[in-house]
Amino acid sequence: MTQIDKVSARYHLAHRALAIAVGSMMLGYVLPANAADTASGAPAQSAGADESIRPFKINVPQSQLDDLRRRIADTRWPDKETVNDISQGIQLARVQELVRYWGTDYDWRKAEAQLNALPEFVTTIDGVDIQFIHVRSRHPNALPVILTHGWPGSTFEFIKTIGPLTDPTAYGGRAEDAFDVVIPSIPGYGFSGKPTDLGWGPERTAHAWDVLMKRLGYTHYVSQGGDHGSVISDALARQAPKGLLAIHLNMPATIPAALVKPINNGDPTPANLPKPEAEAFHSLSSFFGRNAAYGAMMVTRPQTIGYSLSDSPSGLAAWMYEKFAQWSDSDGVPERVLSRDEMLNDITLYWLTNSGASSSRFYWENNNNNFSADAQKTRDIKVPVSISVFPGEIYRAPESWSKAAYPSLYYYHQVAKGGHFAAWEQPQLFSEELRAAFKSVR
Repeated sequence: MTQIDKVSARYHLAHRALAIAVGSMMLGYVLPANAADTASGAPAQSAGADESIRPFKINVPQSQLDDLRRRIADTRWPDKETVNDISQGIQLARVQELVRYWGTDYDWRKAEAQLNALPEFVTTIDGVDIQFIHVRSRHPNALPVILTHGWPGSTFEFIKTIGPLTDPTAYGGRAEDAFDVVIPSIPGYGFSGKPTDLGWGPERTAHAWDVLMKRLGYTHYVSQGGDHGSVISDALARQAPKGLLAIHLNMPATIPAALVKPINNGDPTPANLPKPEAEAFHSLSSFFGRNAAYGAMMVTRPQTIGYSLSDSPSGLAAWMYEKFAQWSDSDGVPERVLSRDEMLNDITLYWLTNSGASSSRFYWENNNNNFSADAQKTRDIKVPVSISVFPGEIYRAPESWSKAAYPSLYYYHQVAKGGHFAAWEQPQLFSEELRAAFKSVR
């Protein structure tokens, strides 16, 4: 990285407050316009609005799958990187192998069948269709939980946790550990609608989640999230709607105010920091200094990057696969924890729903530093907070920072395995964390 590049990166990160984390409707259906935006993040439903919950099934036209394969076959590749590592980005050979498999052997219909085997629904909230999975436990008194994905994730992140959460007795748990599980797609992601007005950031989405849970008939529930899901769960906890019992985070916002600027500037790690805090400082400084260019683009120019993500499947795959490699607990080889098919299910979902630009706009709407306690106003949260720290996360939130950031913190635990995509990588460990974290609020 040249000095000019460093200065440019620092400028965008420090001065634009980078947002990181982070009825039988069919693909291609024309989405309704949104309701008017409000500053509060809690707009009211318009009079006579349809509040029904409709069944949802996916049926991607074969012509779209054929078009995807043609585009993959016609990829115009760049020349090979001039280094032997990922310092210039994800390597050509790795992306070519993934894309070759995508265009020849990968079968979307298996992913489609996996989703369609689950209870899927859609409902309209504040003028936007929210598509979600809703699985009720067979055990009585199950605790309702809403699980929120981030970028470059989707509802696919949580599929492997549905069994352990809803039927814990089959996975080493107890009947009283059971959850009812709700997994929505963030507006602009997956099969949810694409907002056409401003304001669909964390606050408005959090309000929509509360509307969704109450529309499903729940009088109390808990919320879980990482990446964007963490930011949305924080917003929900700040709003503290009646019935929200607690939240669980696996990417909390804990950076102390005094350290935000030094981290953004790439300053040396302060000598007086205890080891866990020094390690967190170093991880965050490295992330913002060398690995956050994707976020700077999505925060400042989501429409511009959207052209590439909407037109080139190989470009979309590289854009997302690099993050699977960097952020999973896999030493840079995500295939160690996620199969190629699992990663391509997620990538293909983004492609088929053409959500490259619309998903990026969530960064533009959420123009904050998602790791800063002050930026996320964590000290305003009075709802009970629980945190699980997975070793392969972008940074390991120290317990000292977590306690200072979240005064209502009641559960903190460091997990042995797993990364940024904790539920996807380690569904059993993730499920055990949720059982432990929410045990005392049932």
